Amino acid sequence: MSNIDGDVTPGMQLLDRLDDNKLAPNIIHFGRVLRAAGLPIGPGKIIDATNAVITVGIKSRSDFYWALHAVFVNRRDQHELFDQAFHIFWKDPKLLERMMGILLPSIDTEENSPPEEQALRRLQEALSQQDDPKNESEDEKEQEEEIELDAAMTVSERELLQTMDFEEMSTDEIEAAKRAISKMRLPITEIPLRRFQQSSRQAHVDMRATLRAALRSGAGSIPLKHRKRRSRPPPIVILCDISGSMSRYSRMFLHFMHAVTNDRDRVHTFLFGTRLTNVTRYLRNKDIDLAVQQVTEAVEDWSGGTRIGESLNHFNVAWSRRVLGQGAVVILISDGLDRDAGRGLNIEIERLHKSCRRLIWLNPLLRFDGFQPKSQGIQTILPSVDEFRPVHNLMSLEELIDALNRPAGPRKQGVQEWLTEM
Repeated sequence: MSNIDGDVTPGMQLLDRLDDNKLAPNIIHFGRVLRAAGLPIGPGKIIDATNAVITVGIKSRSDFYWALHAVFVNRRDQHELFDQAFHIFWKDPKLLERMMGILLPSIDTEENSPPEEQALRRLQEALSQQDDPKNESEDEKEQEEEIELDAAMTVSERELLQTMDFEEMSTDEIEAAKRAISKMRLPITEIPLRRFQQSSRQAHVDMRATLRAALRSGAGSIPLKHRKRRSRPPPIVILCDISGSMSRYSRMFLHFMHAVTNDRDRVHTFLFGTRLTNVTRYLRNKDIDLAVQQVTEAVEDWSGGTRIGESLNHFNVAWSRRVLGQGAVVILISDGLDRDAGRGLNIEIERLHKSCRRLIWLNPLLRFDGFQPKSQGIQTILPSVDEFRPVHNLMSLEELIDALNRPAGPRKQGVQEWLTEM
C-alpha cells in the first residue's frame, strides 16, 4: 500500500500486517469476548482499538496491551477483567500457570462466591462461546437452534430465572433476563387532570359549550352539552444510584429503564453517584446497545462514591419544576448507603416527597431476610417514602409494575412496619 506520492507509510505497512496476520479479526473476537463478559463494547470501540494498534504498532507487547486497554477500559473496576481476558486470549507465555488456574478449575457458583470469581466465571463462559471464523455457517445454525430452545424454556427454568438474583446470574442467564426485561410493559393507571373534555355521558353540564350551541341553533332549542375530566397516565421519574455498591445491579436497571422509556411517554431518567446526570435523551434510542454506550460515555461517576443528599438537591433545584408536574410518580433506586452520612438528606428527600404524587423506594438490600434499617442514610430516607420495595430479580420488577398499575393507597402506608422497627 502507498500514498498518493507512491511512498509507503509505516501505518500502511502495519495495516498490511494486520490483514496478513489476521490480527484485525482477532481484535474483533477479543472485543466480543469482553462484551460477552460484561464490558460495554460496541462496533465503534472495535474500530478505535484497531486504529490504536495501527498508531502504536505491535513491536512491543506492553504498547499493544495499553493501546487496547485505553480503548476498552473506561472504569477502574473493568481493569481486572480486561487484564485476565488479555493474558488468556493473547496467550502470554509468562502467565501460563495463571491461565491454567483460571480455565481448568470449575468456579463455585454458590451465593457466597466472591464477586471476582463471578466475573471470572462470566469470562470463562465468554471465552468458551467464541465462534470459530472457519465454521460461520454451522455456528449460525447452532445459534438459531439455541434461540428456538430458549423460546421453549420449561416452566421450572422460567421460575428459576424469575427468582434468581441479578448478582448470581451467569452470562447466558443475564442475556435471558435482558430479553425478558425488554418485553416488560408499564400500563400504569391513569389519573384525572384539571382540564375537561367533551363527553356524551350526562355527568356535568358544560355551560359555556351549551351557550355557544344555543347561539348557533337559534332561540328554538338549547342543546345541553356535557363534559368530563381528562385522564392521563402520570409522568414517571426514575432516580437510579450507580455507585460502587450498586454496580452489579445498575446494568440490569439500565435495561429496565430503557424498556420503560420506549414503552410510554413522559419518562425521565436520572443517574447519580457523586453527581446527577440526566440520561433521558440517550435512553429514548430504540437500539439498546447504542443507548447503553451513550449513557456510559455521558456519565462520569460510575462505580464511585454516593452523595445522595447533594444529588437530590441538584434535582430539586434544577429539574423538579420541569418533570414533577401532573402528579408524577418518582422511583428512587438506591441502597441508601450515603458517603456523606445523610448530611442534608432529610431536607431534600422531604422536599422531593412533597413535590410528587407518589415516592417509591427500591432497595436491593431488602433481598436479605435479616435486613434492618440501621444505616444513617436509610433511616433518613425511610420516613419520607410511600413504598419500600426490594429490587434484585425479575420477579421484583414485575411486582413493581403491578404495584404501579394499582390505585395508590394512603401515603406512607407501605413503610409503617419499618418505621416501627427503627
